[in-house]
Amino acid sequence: MVKEIEVLGLGAGELDQLPVGVYKKLLQANSLFLRTKEHPVVSSLEKEGLTYISFDHAYEKHDQFEAVYEEIAQTLLKESEKGTVIYAVPGHPLVAERTVQLLLEYGPKEGVHITIGGGQSFLDAIFTALKIDPVEGFQLLDGTALSASQLHLEQHIFISQVYDQFIASEVKLTLMEKLPDDYEVYIVTAAGSSQELIEKVVLYELDRNVTLNNLTSVYVPPVKDEQLLYKNFAKLRDIIAILRGPNGCPWDKEQTHESLKRYLIEETYEVIDAINHEDIDHLVEELGDVLLQVMLHAQIGEDDGYFSIDDVIEGLSEKMIRRHPHVFGNVKADNADQVVVNWQEIKKQEKGETGKEISLLDGVSKAQPNLLRAYELQKKAAKVGFDWQEIGPAIEKVREELDEFVNELNGTEEGLILAKKEFGDLLFAFVNVARFLKIHPEEALFETNEKFIRRFQYVEEKVKSSGRSFEEHTLEQLDLYWDEAKEKGL
Repeated sequence: MVKEIEVLGLGAGELDQLPVGVYKKLLQANSLFLRTKEHPVVSSLEKEGLTYISFDHAYEKHDQFEAVYEEIAQTLLKESEKGTVIYAVPGHPLVAERTVQLLLEYGPKEGVHITIGGGQSFLDAIFTALKIDPVEGFQLLDGTALSASQLHLEQHIFISQVYDQFIASEVKLTLMEKLPDDYEVYIVTAAGSSQELIEKVVLYELDRNVTLNNLTSVYVPPVKDEQLLYKNFAKLRDIIAILRGPNGCPWDKEQTHESLKRYLIEETYEVIDAINHEDIDHLVEELGDVLLQVMLHAQIGEDDGYFSIDDVIEGLSEKMIRRHPHVFGNVKADNADQVVVNWQEIKKQEKGETGKEISLLDGVSKAQPNLLRAYELQKKAAKVGFDWQEIGPAIEKVREELDEFVNELNGTEEGLILAKKEFGDLLFAFVNVARFLKIHPEEALFETNEKFIRRFQYVEEKVKSSGRSFEEHTLEQLDLYWDEAKEKGL
């Protein structure tokens, strides 16, 4: 016996809009299931003796819509074993009907033939009701699974399946991530029928005192205010392209990868400064400045025909998925240490694929500040056991390097050259001690720099209040001011 499920659409309106063929099949069906009986056609057909089983009870049974749709699909597949099943849904079967998509996915695997019948899509009725030409561009989104990343605010947006106040509230909160609270939207109910209702509301009232049911959709008009698009990545990309374009900014048009290097370094340190001061507003601004540098480099790459921001994002996405098999694959990592081990092994494999001999110290950039670079080089070497086993020898190495540095300070030109080398050795040895104590040398030096600034500024204030210049103070007097600053905890 051939197992079959025929899916029919109830259309967007009332009985007189239902195709004759669909009308006859509904009334003649031996086994008719409805996703919901809350539809104008159903109440009309009931008067003509329509018998059916609806799945409205499934919505009350489950907390998640996906679970509802799964139950409906599995029930229909099981019922098809008894004979042909007619399954009717609002609108058109292939428009905003998750259950139909599940049937099309599961049916062939279980030997069930799925056929799709007629039915007017609710989109036709909504376009007519709102007098919208779809050629202008539109999105149809599911209100039960809406995310802000889906929204293309320059287009007409239709959000279907806004059944009740809870879904309306979720839709409202998602839209508010991109739009102001008082943005005007439309609630469209039963479009194309005699019960058609269109209500214009401000966004924050979307879930308050409005008509919501199984035939409700939300329409979001395209954004015309340019400022409301400033959160969109696509808008930022357009702005950068304009700045680099023929009628753009002379300074931006002159920039190259080489000329922008120092700005990227400066902006990165500004981010670090904002983090150190726990200044969130400043951090947001400075991260934007770093992003600007990325966008400018990408636009230069696109202008030169080598790469675009899409290539940058694609490469990053591929790398994040590849290097996180414990998230996107089947590798286990129960703690951060295991993640680091996996990460290093994957990086090693990636470099091995090039066919080149690689050093364990590869990947430590020469462009880093050298205090950071020393720290990273030592970490790399320590991973293969090239390291002191305890801190004692590391401290002894500092003493040794200090003695060697002092011994070279003999006042000769050759001695100064050698002292420079020993000074580097001394710093490198100190970095090693810091690493043993889990002190980040760059952060420690930053804190000392900040402390020096605070204390020296105190000295400046004391000098100014004394009415005398720095030159009129002895070093001993300045040291007294410095000691005062220390006592004050500066």
